[in-house]
Amino acid sequence: MIQDMPEPVEVLTFMTHLQDEICEGIESLDEDAKFVEDKWSRPEGGGGRTRAVSQGRVFEKGGVNFSDVHGKSLPPAATESRPDLGGAPFRAMGVSIVLHPENPFAPTSHANIRFFIAEPIGKDPIWWFGGGFDLTPYYGFKEDAIAWHSAAKQACDPFGTDLYPRFKKWCDEYFYLKHREETRGIGGLFFDDFSEQGFAHSFAFAKSVGSAYHKAYLPIVKRRHDHPYKSRHKDFQNYRRGRYVEFNLVYDRGTLFGLQSGGRTESILMSLPPTVTWTYDWHPEPESEEARLYEDFLGARDWLEDK
Repeated sequence: MIQDMPEPVEVLTFMTHLQDEICEGIESLDEDAKFVEDKWSRPEGGGGRTRAVSQGRVFEKGGVNFSDVHGKSLPPAATESRPDLGGAPFRAMGVSIVLHPENPFAPTSHANIRFFIAEPIGKDPIWWFGGGFDLTPYYGFKEDAIAWHSAAKQACDPFGTDLYPRFKKWCDEYFYLKHREETRGIGGLFFDDFSEQGFAHSFAFAKSVGSAYHKAYLPIVKRRHDHPYKSRHKDFQNYRRGRYVEFNLVYDRGTLFGLQSGGRTESILMSLPPTVTWTYDWHPEPESEEARLYEDFLGARDWLEDK
């Protein structure tokens, strides 16, 4: 219920601090990664703080964005699973992160934590959290996949041992390219419409997930960013980045919400990689490093089963 919810300033404070903490972690790993910051406002209400990085030694492109917007009517992307909220005034705030490393052996990652309040006419306000994180390797390492999912489970378990398997499954199903019949990567966590056990519990869970992301991801990049690679590895990275673009532009609800709500286009599309290729009807050579990604890493899998 809305009455057990403190002022949204608590959520705003956490999210802006999380943005700062993640940026500091990135800059500590990549001395060439200097963020460009843009503060922007939205005519209908609210604004944000975009931080973008490019051409670093470790990170080829990335963004760590914060937004806090409000408006007169929730856009369709936010009401797909809650049609009863169609047309309701809203406030939405969140942190969204996408990082594309230079080295093809270091995986791309994505995370976001978001908070909504909707005020349907004649009814009490409704609030919820959403978010999660997922990993998109180009050349897979079992060690990294286990570490990633271990961090996801550890973020969830204090709030209920059912949450990790539940939100892992949701992630596998959400980050799935139906037209390709393949997952975008190795998954992680995805949750939405989360308001279980009241605001304090739900907010604590969202903070746990948000804080776990960079503590899981940056050590993986640190292990892989100096891995030797050749031009063919970079070619494959660019080919697989095409899948990332396809998902974000066709299916991603966060991208659709940003565009439908009149958000800042440059900030919304910062998730796209700097270079990408589409090669007609390409298939990996049998038993190659590239084939191993499809055979051993893509698709839903219990990475902690044989930990």
